[in-house]
Amino acid sequence: MDRSAKLFWLLIAGLLSASTAFGVGAERGRRAVQQAAGASLSTGDLVKLVTVVDGDTVVVAKGGETATVRVIGIKAFPAEAARDAAGGFGHAAVEAMRRILGDKPIRILMQATKKDASGRHLATLFVDGEDVAARLISEGAVLVYTVYPFAGMPGYLAEQERARAARRGLWSNPAASARADLLIQEWRTAVSP
Repeated sequence: MDRSAKLFWLLIAGLLSASTAFGVGAERGRRAVQQAAGASLSTGDLVKLVTVVDGDTVVVAKGGETATVRVIGIKAFPAEAARDAAGGFGHAAVEAMRRILGDKPIRILMQATKKDASGRHLATLFVDGEDVAARLISEGAVLVYTVYPFAGMPGYLAEQERARAARRGLWSNPAASARADLLIQEWRTAVSP
C-alpha cells in the first residue's frame, strides 16, 4: 500500500474514533438526564451538584435522589468538540458552572412552569446567596436566553451588556460574539408577534 493510501486509511480511522467518542459522550449525557428524573424539587431546597451536563443544565442530588435542572434564563454554546471558534466557549461554560457550584450547597428557586418538554426542572440556582446564572452571564460564559420571558430578564440583559462592553469571556472573541449576536437576533424574532 502506498503512502497516500495509508494516510487516507489513517485519517478514516481517526475520524471514526472521534465520531465514536463523541457519540458515547452524547449518550452518557442523555442517560444522565433521563436517570435524573427522580427527585422532586421545591423552592428553597438545598441540593448538591452531581454533574454538569452542559453550560445551562446540571444534575443535582436531594435526599439520595437526583434531578436534572435546566437553569432558567441562560443558554450556553454547545460543549461538544469545537466546530468553530465559538465551540470552545461551550466547554468553558461547563467548566465555569463546575467551578461556581463545586461542592457547595445549591439553593433552588423553582419557576412557575416546573418542567420543560424534556422533563428537566426549570429553576434559578443560588450559591452563597449569589445567582449562578447572573454570574455566568457576567463572566461572559453564557448568553441570556430571551425566548421564554422570566422575572430576572432585565437584570440579566443589563449584566450581559456589561460583559459585552468589558469583552469578557465569549465577548472577547469576534467569531463567538458574531455567533452570539446571530442567536440573540434569532431569539428576538422567535418572541416577536
